Formats: sequence, C-alpha cells, structure tokens
Amino acid sequence: MAAAAATQTRVMVLPFPAQGHVIPLMELSRKLAEHGVEVDFVNTEFNHDLVMEAMAEKGAIPDGIHMLTVPDGLGPGDDHADIGKFVKDLPAAMSGRLEEMIRSRKIRWVIVDVSMSWALQVATAAGARVASFSTYSAAVFALRMNLPKLIEDGVLDESGNVQGEGKIQMVPPINASEIPWVSLASTSAPERRRNNIQNVLQTNLSLPLAEVVICNTSMELEPDALALLPNALPLGPLVAPTSRPAGHFLPEDLACLAWLDAQPPGSVVYVAFGSSGFLDATQFQELADGLALSGRPFLWVVRPDFTIGAGQDQFDLDAFRRRVEGQGLVVGWAPQQRVLSHRSVACFVSHCGWNSTVEGVLHGVPFLC
Repeated sequence: MAAAAATQTRVMVLPFPAQGHVIPLMELSRKLAEHGVEVDFVNTEFNHDLVMEAMAEKGAIPDGIHMLTVPDGLGPGDDHADIGKFVKDLPAAMSGRLEEMIRSRKIRWVIVDVSMSWALQVATAAGARVASFSTYSAAVFALRMNLPKLIEDGVLDESGNVQGEGKIQMVPPINASEIPWVSLASTSAPERRRNNIQNVLQTNLSLPLAEVVICNTSMELEPDALALLPNALPLGPLVAPTSRPAGHFLPEDLACLAWLDAQPPGSVVYVAFGSSGFLDATQFQELADGLALSGRPFLWVVRPDFTIGAGQDQFDLDAFRRRVEGQGLVVGWAPQQRVLSHRSVACFVSHCGWNSTVEGVLHGVPFLC
C-alpha cells in the first residue's frame, strides 16, 4: 500500500540554473525516484541541452525522473554566466510556464532552490506545497539568513563591502572579511559580489513560505550550524554515483584517468575551482607559473570561461601544455569523484565550494584552500 501511494506522488524540482545547483538536486531527485516518487526536474532550455549532451552514459537519469524545460528569458547573444541578468530576468520568463506545469501535471510538492525563492510564491498560488533546498553548507545558509542583520548592524553595506570589524558569532566565529560574498571577486569583479548580496536579500523575503528547508548536509558534519536553523531538514550529503553522474554542463575528460594511472601513488596535485569560480588574468598566470615551478605532477581543470576581466585572452594554454608536458595535464572538465578517489592524488587545491568540499571529505583527500 505504501509503495502504491508513493507512485501517485509527483514532485517538481526546480534548481537555480547553475551546475553547482543542478547536481545536488539531481541526486535528491534520484533518491526520490528510488522510493517510487515521480519527479519533474525543470531546467532552463539552455541548461537542459548542456546536461543531456554532457552525459557520458545513457541511462544516467533513472526512470521516474522526467526532464522538463522552461525558457530563461535570455537571447542567443546573452551571457548565460551573467548571474545578475539571470536573477533579474528569470521570474518574468519562467513564472507563467511554471504555474501552468504545476497545475496541468498535478504537482503535489515543489522543491525550490533557495536561490529561486521567488518560485515559492508561484508554486503556492498554483496549489502545491513547497519546500526549499539549500545547495550550501548549513553554516553558509545560516549566514545568508542573517545577512539583513549584518547590514543593519553595520558589519556590511548592501553591496557587500565590509563596514566594521570584529567577530561574527558563527561556528566557529569568523571575521567580516571572511564572509563568502565579501571575498568573492573582491578585486576583479565587485559587481558580482553586489549582485549576489542583492539576490540573497531578495530571496530571503520568500523563504518563510517554505514548509521546510532541505539542507545538503548531515548532523554529523555540521551539528552546531544546523542548531542555528530550526526549520532545516538535513538530507545529505547528496553525492552523485561515481559511475553514473548526471547534471554536469561540460563533458568529462575521461582520458585524464589513464594519465593518473601512470603517476606514482600520492604524487598528483589536483587543481579545480568548480563550475563557477573565476580568476583574473594575473591570478591565472601566477597559478600556472606556480604549478609549473612546483616540479610536482598536477592535474588542472581549466573551464573555457575560467578567466575574467582584462587580459583574459592573453594566456596561451596550448603553449603552457607544451611547457609542462611530462609533468602536468590540463583538461576542460574532469570526472571529479573518480579523480579524488584515485590512488595517485595527493591533495586537492580547491575553491571549497560545498559540492567539492563534500566530495573531497568523502574520499579523504587533504585540501589546499
């Protein structure tokens, strides 16, 4: 009887259109489908195509998950990495179609990414029950929820600039300059920081509509941070199966695994800054020189859009590959879990996004942050 009832439940899952948000929500959807729940997974049309093309293995999306699409409001020439434009245009572009889908497909629950909290109002108006999903650590999510008070207390201004010193009483206490949105692009792209701050303030307004906030963490990982979030339901960590990942926007370069096989155990420095981390041209050059001069074997993930700002096109990646031939390997995207679990990997140079942090901890790899 319980299984029969579960198959009648249809849930919509709505991620923010960025890879680091799609992947954990895809894993939550996989868990729901394994328990007989029908899941409508809604990507933007642009991201849907990326996800389907990047999947190396047919059947990576299990039965019970239905991949649906909505427009994102951006034109063919628009930059889909422009978070500020996304935040501005998504509600108008998606709201009508989302409400129609919720009603016509008889959705009972909608699980909404916290960065898409405006959609909680749409789902509620369409008669569905709603939950929010935090792709962040519980500690960072608690910071997000307390951002208005940090501004009110004069610690930050509304652009994320530090206005006062002193410790913020988190777990553990941190300096204002250590808040993630403050350190984000602090010199190269301050507008990204301001856009993030404004997005957090806006999304916080709708979060009280959610009956529960699902967090991609566990009580064992973050007991103190979860104590700050009485409405949180820890259901993590949600990590994709190593052999059947889904949700990536870029195809994985599996050839790097053969290269790792040829390296001595515990020798390789793995360098990856996630799906949305950026370096300016100077930082990029310094990192490249540092890796080359280290004399250590390294595997470096360099996305096509990894550098930003003036001089971003001046670095000759092919010339660098020739320079480090026999020492290092540069790829566009790597099968990260398979890399982190490889015997040759010594450490992980990371931007410490939550997905990467959880994967590194899972495989017991030391971090250089």
